[in-house]
Order: sequence, then C-alpha cells, then structure tokens
Amino acid sequence: MTKAYLIGQITITNPEGYAFYAARVPQTIADFGGKYLVRGGHATQVEGRPQGDRNVAIEFPDRQAAEAWYTSDAYQSIIKHRTDNSTGALVLVDGYTA
Repeated sequence: MTKAYLIGQITITNPEGYAFYAARVPQTIADFGGKYLVRGGHATQVEGRPQGDRNVAIEFPDRQAAEAWYTSDAYQSIIKHRTDNSTGALVLVDGYTA
C-alpha cells in the first residue's frame, strides 16, 4: 500500500475566519488515518514561485483514505471556512515506492 500526501500552499486572508477551520480540521484528518508532517513553520523558497506563504504536508495511509477524507461530510462541512478565508493550492500525490 502506497502512502499518499496532501500538499498545500496557502495564504490566509482572514485569520479570524480561518481560525474556525484550523481548530477543526486536525480531527477530520486523524479520523482518516492522516497526520501532519508540516503545518506552517519557517520556509525558504529555493526555486520557482510559491502558491502561498503557508505550507502544509499531510500523510495518509493511502490515496483511498486521502480521497475519503477530502469528500467526507466532516471535511466538507468546514472546507468553506478555508476557501472563504485563504487562497492557494492543494495537490494529492502518491508516495514513492522503490
């Protein structure tokens, strides 16, 4: 089973509105076996242009778990608090297997 990673680069445009999302999203991720590898923190852009100023990397057991989390009622009920209060991009990537 190959792990899957959700990678996001976002810029928070309304910290007060985003706080609702930030407080609730960790439990939705954990409920699907996901865990944060990166959540904010200092970043240095070494190449290209960033899609946002906040970086997030979440590991899921596999793509199926990541997709189930994203489409879950729990996540969909809070996603508007992210999209209304930030800009940026998310990508779901399969992990590397040697």
